[in-house]
Amino acid sequence: MPEPVVAGPFREAPLAGRRLALGVTGGVSAYKAADLASKLRQAGAAVETLMTAAATRFVAPLTFHSLTGVAPLVDMFAADEAEAHVEVARRIDALVIAPAGADCLARLAHGGAGDMVALTALATSAPLVLAPAMDAQMWANAAVAANVETLRARGATLVGPEEGRLASGRHGPGRLAETPAIVGAVRAVLGARDGDLRGRVVVVTAGGTREPLDPVRFVGNRSSGRMGFAIAEAARDRGARVSLVTAPSALPTPWAVERVEAATVADMLAALEPLTERCDALLMAAAPADFRPRHAADRKIRKAETGAEGLTLALEPAPDIIATLPGGGVRVAFAAETENLRANAVAKLAAKRADLIVANDVTAEGSGFGTETNEVAIFHREGKAERLPLLGKYAVAHAILDRVAARLP
Repeated sequence: MPEPVVAGPFREAPLAGRRLALGVTGGVSAYKAADLASKLRQAGAAVETLMTAAATRFVAPLTFHSLTGVAPLVDMFAADEAEAHVEVARRIDALVIAPAGADCLARLAHGGAGDMVALTALATSAPLVLAPAMDAQMWANAAVAANVETLRARGATLVGPEEGRLASGRHGPGRLAETPAIVGAVRAVLGARDGDLRGRVVVVTAGGTREPLDPVRFVGNRSSGRMGFAIAEAARDRGARVSLVTAPSALPTPWAVERVEAATVADMLAALEPLTERCDALLMAAAPADFRPRHAADRKIRKAETGAEGLTLALEPAPDIIATLPGGGVRVAFAAETENLRANAVAKLAAKRADLIVANDVTAEGSGFGTETNEVAIFHREGKAERLPLLGKYAVAHAILDRVAARLP
């Protein structure tokens, strides 16, 4: 009998239902704020834009009106809404200022109220996310550094600046952080404020390990790590402190997630042992190798040396990581199958001493390695089984974490 399909709604948009204000101050990087506004909207947020008069010299207010559907607030004396800065300050979940120039940081640190951005920052009790951008010499100035420390001490979250080529043509710290980092910071800040996993410690694994055959070659698998990275992001968005132990992957590290590199099964097991001693949940989304070469050569094995019969590999079983680890809190195992999904997953559930096992058929369309989507079945240690429809991996991650959260004391 097939597992019952779980009905939605599912969490596809990480900022769905959130109200944000985006403050834009004067500077060359103000044009990048347009992309930020667009990405915040795409993540599900309702966005209102606040602009300084200087910012309008770099980007027209009409740009943000078009991207957000709301006319930006620029002139504090010409707003349609009485005391607009106060009303915006009351209804938002977070205030994001990008770029935050040196003058903006000074006003915020010292309580200035000379523009709509600073006024709203004074009036709101919502979290403040600042993305500084300025020339490297300005960023290194002692007054700017003091203002930054004052704002951090008051609870503001700073994203960047990054190092690179500046508008002046010089190279150094001062570039506006990239849009994904700023959006990630907003998601992390909101999760830490009201997420159901705030205060929890979650450990996630991702990717396929690489067991060396020689210094050039390895035995591995097709896992991209996308599912594990999605789980790490979703847990962070719910307020958890997340450690992501990942096999080699080109995927970027999610904002505020601790990344630990682990190339082999042995590396991953060694990294997990201290992390799982006191964690609240362990989600083993990685695909550790089941077998590894019994002996790894210390130099490249040359084709000419193998003869006409080729190369014979002697493989040995690799340690079963989750079965070996004693701790981990709520333990979630994963099973990538090609046949007999239910039988194989249920057998692994007991062998790995897991509370849940998430299984998928990697031969199914949209559910294999490297895809943006996944279709999984979830088996509980008590015998319950359920199946999710084909979803984006971020939505799958939240569905798994819903079941983890229900098991936490």
